[in-house]
Amino acid sequence: MDNHVFNVLFLCTGNSARSIMAEAILNQSGKGRFVGYSAGSQPAAAVNPYAIAYLERNHISTKNLRSKDWAEFAGPDAPKMDFVFTVCDQAAGEVCPVWPGQPMTAHWGVDDPVTVEGDEEKKMRAFADAYMVLNRRIAIFLNLPLEKLDQLSLQKELVKIGKINA
Repeated sequence: MDNHVFNVLFLCTGNSARSIMAEAILNQSGKGRFVGYSAGSQPAAAVNPYAIAYLERNHISTKNLRSKDWAEFAGPDAPKMDFVFTVCDQAAGEVCPVWPGQPMTAHWGVDDPVTVEGDEEKKMRAFADAYMVLNRRIAIFLNLPLEKLDQLSLQKELVKIGKINA
């Protein structure tokens, strides 16, 4: 049995909501087989409080979540990533660092709940929608037979997951 633990980095410009939620969901759902990280090209000063509230409401640990610069994961001492997913369109269009180990990459665009204006209910609904999309995509990703797919097939599957309910 392969005991390899897969490292997954979720990228978003601000690293305050979508990428943070994806990191937390994967760490909870990955059952020790996957470790999630998140970062941004222009990280916010803090994690969005609605993201924290929604994760906690769904019994997802928020311990140690913080906004991070993606440079933290591009250096020689950084964990080697197996997968890198952009979850916002802006980050997908930016020139990303060269990730050590040449991980598989895909774009999983998710609408930004931080930009939604309105009352508390409308904002929480936007975070619920982002959470549901990310949770569904991560569940599909976790069920891929990674050990049975060659690199090209796996890359196609990763892209396809990003197009689900885009």
